[in-house]
Amino acid sequence: MKMKLLLRGPSPFGRKATFAIQHLNLSDQIGVGSPDSEEQIRKHNPLAKVPALVRDDGEALFDSRVILEYLDTLAGGNKIIPTEIEGRFVALRQAAMADGILEAALLITYEVRYRPEQTPYEPWLGFQRGKISRALDAMAQSPPSLKRLTVGGIGLACALEYIDFRKQYDWRPEFLTLVKWLNEFNGIYPDFSESRPKN
Repeated sequence: MKMKLLLRGPSPFGRKATFAIQHLNLSDQIGVGSPDSEEQIRKHNPLAKVPALVRDDGEALFDSRVILEYLDTLAGGNKIIPTEIEGRFVALRQAAMADGILEAALLITYEVRYRPEQTPYEPWLGFQRGKISRALDAMAQSPPSLKRLTVGGIGLACALEYIDFRKQYDWRPEFLTLVKWLNEFNGIYPDFSESRPKN
């Protein structure tokens, strides 16, 4: 029985996992699909969040950070999470920064989506955009290596393209270094475009 990665909508956290599955040549072991119901998600993840990776024994792994570590292990280790201590924690720190960017971007989206009849609270939106700006500035000063793909690079690429997709922050004029980095990332890893959300 194949393992299954459960996704819902254009989740940037899910995209990290789908791209990693493809990059690590694990597609023959792991299928990708939507949950049958909200109850199915709650059954596998009490937090009712995706992505969730349901293994062949029925146990589920979540969130995306745990899933990516599992995928790296499944692929033999030292693929997208280095085993060498300095490289490992550089990659994990970059991945955490990228996740923080995504979390702030999602909160901006939710402020509008889940309060449609209320005027968005600008101080809150500004607070989230400040997180994005500072994190992007830090990433621009020392972007993830393009020579060796790690969870840091996967996370940053997904974060940048998610912001392009939802337009929570106009990052491109301010961070030309990251524009160049993302263009090079897509050139080196053309399969990344296959995981891009369509709508």
